[in-house]
Amino acid sequence: MQWSNERILTTHTGSLPRPPELTRLYVQRARGGAIDPAELDRLGKAALGRIVDKQIEVGIDIGNNGEQQREAFFLYVRHRMSGFGGSWKRWPRGDVERYPILKQQMAQMLGAREAVGNYEPPRAIGEVRYVDDSELLAECADFRAALDQRPNGFVEPFMTAPSPGIIAAAMKNEFYDSDAAYLSAVATALTIEYETIVKNGFLLQLDCPDLALERHLSYNDRPLAEFLGFVERVVEAINTAIVNVPRDRVRLHVCWGNYEGPHDRDVDLADILPILQQAHVGGFVLPFANPRHQHEWRVLQKFPLEDDQIIVAGVIDDLTGFVEHPEVVADRLENVARAVGDPHRVMAGTDCGFDTSAGMGRVTDDVVWAKLKAMADGARIASERLGLG
Repeated sequence: MQWSNERILTTHTGSLPRPPELTRLYVQRARGGAIDPAELDRLGKAALGRIVDKQIEVGIDIGNNGEQQREAFFLYVRHRMSGFGGSWKRWPRGDVERYPILKQQMAQMLGAREAVGNYEPPRAIGEVRYVDDSELLAECADFRAALDQRPNGFVEPFMTAPSPGIIAAAMKNEFYDSDAAYLSAVATALTIEYETIVKNGFLLQLDCPDLALERHLSYNDRPLAEFLGFVERVVEAINTAIVNVPRDRVRLHVCWGNYEGPHDRDVDLADILPILQQAHVGGFVLPFANPRHQHEWRVLQKFPLEDDQIIVAGVIDDLTGFVEHPEVVADRLENVARAVGDPHRVMAGTDCGFDTSAGMGRVTDDVVWAKLKAMADGARIASERLGLG
């Protein structure tokens, strides 16, 4: 895992805007319609090439495939694993439930979108196993081919994969005798995904919104201690799943849900960070740009990173059309660098993905790239002020 040795490096959280024609195919398939696999493959590869070029153009150092060849950050596993079918409606968001007018507005906006929704995901109705790695291998090969055509493009490439906890929480268990058995089965299946990504030369990012988000979803009306117990179990499952992956090849992303809502029921970072730090990973990707959590960089002073770990600081809000001023980005990075005590272990990133489920992104394509360009500009300012280079 690269460090910011000469300047603060830039990265992001994974998903980037998909072209409309590709999104339409994903939506059609998700709704049970027939699609042409060859057309999906063609559009996916074209989108991949474009997304790599755009990242290089705006100054992303540690980039990825934008998740262009997946319909959503975790729903895609149903095409690679057995045991999932049907659907169910996820638990309501505890913060949104307190604001009925907002809840109605959000439902109307969601109903008007052509998007792959992730709040009515499949259920676990059979044994969960990783049964088909062809899509995974093709995704790795396509990304590698795109990188080979652009040999000086990224300082380091990464790929994402979901936490076993988000699958176990979002895809309701209706097969296993216990939630613990279900979580274990999912983690075992995902081991193939995790190890394959790293074996193909990519940094692995684990997407773990469950480790914060589920506090105000499935644990909304339960004691904090019960939720923290869930976080502990998921971290243990992650450690088991990545036991053969070098620690410095994994970074862990946590967030409170990629939606524009009150977020006034979010669990505090200080409550979960000590448990997150039990994960055998080389770094963390945390949100510090949105209005509810931008103050929590101070928590890094109370619970410092280990000497070999890095932090990707979210300095860009992925839910607003505001283009952050580079000076604001620089200020946020300097705050995190002071809290960590070593700017070499700080990178600039986004709070979350810009299109975590195809068509669900709130920020338009053109504004996304303006925001990422501002992030790169702000990282250069912060690098100079912090004496890097």
